[in-house]
Amino acid sequence: MRRPAALAVALALAGCHGAVTDTGSGGTKGRYAGIGVYDAGGVWRHMSGAPDPGDLAGARIADDEHVVVVVDTVSGEVRQCGDHSGFCVAMNPWAKRAPALPASLARHAAELEAEGDAATANDTAD
Repeated sequence: MRRPAALAVALALAGCHGAVTDTGSGGTKGRYAGIGVYDAGGVWRHMSGAPDPGDLAGARIADDEHVVVVVDTVSGEVRQCGDHSGFCVAMNPWAKRAPALPASLARHAAELEAEGDAATANDTAD
């Protein structure tokens, strides 16, 4: 009875090990590993500190539709970058320098939510 359980655990652990090391690209490994692509939320659009592109046609963080998140497999740094603006914030808890996070925000999520609730209340009152 104990052998099937031990075998199942061993197979599960072996499967996890293979999934982590296999990049799916023919065995070649790069420095950056993708974590995911996420919708740029309302707070992303209100991040301060993003450089002005200087060009009127240049994308700004408010134009980002997605945030691409990657990890540097050498340093452990995690980067979040806008898909159109290219603006990135990074966090590396092992670095000797101060991390770029927490990000500075011009507007916080609670403020945006309160404004949305107030707008909804005004719409229903009309």
